[in-house]
Amino acid sequence: MNLFADAIRWLLDPEQWAGSYALPVLLGQHLLYTVVSVLVASLIAVPAGWLIGHTGRGREVAVAISGAARAIPSFGLLILLVLLFGVLQVPAAALVTLVLLAIPSLLAGAYTGIEAIEPRVIDAAKAMGMTPWQVFWKVEFRLGLPLLVGGLRAATLQVIATVTIAAWVNLGGLGYPIIQGIPLGRFDQVLAGALLVAALALIADLLFAIAQRAAVPAGVRAAGGRSEDEPSARGALRAART
Repeated sequence: MNLFADAIRWLLDPEQWAGSYALPVLLGQHLLYTVVSVLVASLIAVPAGWLIGHTGRGREVAVAISGAARAIPSFGLLILLVLLFGVLQVPAAALVTLVLLAIPSLLAGAYTGIEAIEPRVIDAAKAMGMTPWQVFWKVEFRLGLPLLVGGLRAATLQVIATVTIAAWVNLGGLGYPIIQGIPLGRFDQVLAGALLVAALALIADLLFAIAQRAAVPAGVRAAGGRSEDEPSARGALRAART
């Protein structure tokens, strides 16, 4: 309990809120690396996932890539890329690491969101005269959006955690107080840094949980409580038409 109180005092110390390593600066660095890497990963993985889900081709390759990427240790990949890129390209190496770690969840969320749609819903949309683009945009995209947001949620949390260890290569972020405090034996500082990272992850998770719930079309939510399949399909098409 004393250590927790010491960590709170460290956080409230005015010294931690001024200078080049002030907590707001570290938070900004953490958010910047997270947003940029998730955005770049989304530009790569989401279109590929949509294409796989829409055409049904390449699913085995996507599953293999996602599984292999998730098995790679984050810290080991970061150090490897720093060595490969060189000490003068550390930010680029870190960004590539974060993008590679974010891609699997985004790819899985994109293609499973479309794969999870009942085939007869797609057939019904085609029977209504929708073009392939309309089928994708009005049916597949909208009904697959909750799972895509879920993939974005998992990718963001993965990146938030990995940016923490990026402080090992002098990239700042909220992991800096942890990395600095360990060799100094400042466990109040280490705990304070860990609390900040945990708080950021919890806030991000809460926001994405709200977004994921809001992404479910109203027609699907209305039909979700029914046990029959037919009303559920009608609800999906009703959501696609609105």
